[in-house]
Amino acid sequence: MSTIKTKNHKVASKEEWLAARLELLKAEKELTKRSDELAKRRQELPWVRIEKEYRFDTDEGKASLADLFKGRSQLLIYHFMFGPEYTAGCPNCSAIADGFNGSVVHLANHDVMLWAVSLAPLEKLQAYKKRMGWIFPWASSHDSDFNYDFDASITKEQQRIGDVEYNFRKSGVSSRSVDVESSEVPEDGKKIAAIAGTDWQTYIRQMPGMSAFALEDGIVYHTYSAYARGLDVLWSTYQWLDRAPLGRNENGLWFRRHDEYDQYKLESKDCCS
Repeated sequence: MSTIKTKNHKVASKEEWLAARLELLKAEKELTKRSDELAKRRQELPWVRIEKEYRFDTDEGKASLADLFKGRSQLLIYHFMFGPEYTAGCPNCSAIADGFNGSVVHLANHDVMLWAVSLAPLEKLQAYKKRMGWIFPWASSHDSDFNYDFDASITKEQQRIGDVEYNFRKSGVSSRSVDVESSEVPEDGKKIAAIAGTDWQTYIRQMPGMSAFALEDGIVYHTYSAYARGLDVLWSTYQWLDRAPLGRNENGLWFRRHDEYDQYKLESKDCCS
């Protein structure tokens, strides 16, 4: 190929680019097919009957897990990191929520309810939701074991002894079970915890994830959960970045809540003129 480099990247003719793009397209189609196969396997997972009675605080009052279905047969829950000690929601979870906020109405009209659930009291969730301008329903599991049973929160004692289960694995000393006396806290960890209004050890007692449930003949079943990198596809900003020329191109904590950017605010004239 008769190519040159510009800032460490090759430049080619349109014909050469097309040949390379078609090769990549083959791989993308293979990935799409594999993704379809994995989706089918998710749907084929066995269901687990929910035996425990969970109670949530919602805008309409106390609710059971079955109540969250709102007449639908399917329920998706995003385990949003917002602990009782936080003064604001996790910025990572906030970025993910920006992406799924607009999907709620479409899902609700396709027999699927999507909720966020957090351990913080409802009043904190309501205030933050209003600040962010979100419309999705958000429940507090403050008075139930829901977050703990679905590996979205851990206790101080679990953190102290390193008895943590996350992403279907038991963890010893890890980023999610930091000794509270340890000074080895990642710099970005300090920053992101401060953004949520707390310290690193308190911040990581909450963990992100999503869980799916089905309601059949009045019985609620747990059907699926995902954590860690399993949430990548739900973070829509990353899906766009993966298709940008420089990819994710991350260097430290680069993102903010959508109302905290100073350098560039998208005005209507920027996208509509």
